[in-house]
Amino acid sequence: MDLTGKRIVIYCENMYQEMELWVPLYRLQEAGAQVVLAGSKANQTYTSKLGYPATTTMSYDELNANDFDGVIIPGGFAPDHMRRYPKANLFVKQMDDQGKLVAAICHGPWVLCSAHGMLKGRKATSFFAIKDDVVNAGANWEDAEVVVDRNLVTSRMPGDIPAFNKACLEVLAHAPAAA
Repeated sequence: MDLTGKRIVIYCENMYQEMELWVPLYRLQEAGAQVVLAGSKANQTYTSKLGYPATTTMSYDELNANDFDGVIIPGGFAPDHMRRYPKANLFVKQMDDQGKLVAAICHGPWVLCSAHGMLKGRKATSFFAIKDDVVNAGANWEDAEVVVDRNLVTSRMPGDIPAFNKACLEVLAHAPAAA
């Protein structure tokens, strides 16, 4: 699948889950997409749960939904930090409003819970430990390796990454292009 010209943001904060950030990043790059890491600070190095470094190029404050085709939120404990930034939550909501890819895996749906009601009435999944949060945010939670609801893609854990990546690529191939 050729994603040349597509621009994707992957969120990054300390305690991210390595495979849930790096595997989608490399798969998107293999397909030709440009991938940007964004965090609370630009040009900041964040470490994964196991200490693996990732350096952002943008901050949440710099993101503009018109400039991107999708956003991916990896899990680990990082989403608990990501959701504390209003601009991170707003960007996700704006991407969803534009029908662009919004994808979250494992604990990533914590950010969706804080994204201005975007889960209300939507199908989603997550790591089982945050099921109550996702349900309380209005989602219809399913225990499945990947759940796709229009432009929203969610998965439960690292073992679901192949299905997660495939669904993300399919949504990106059919989503509206960035301006």
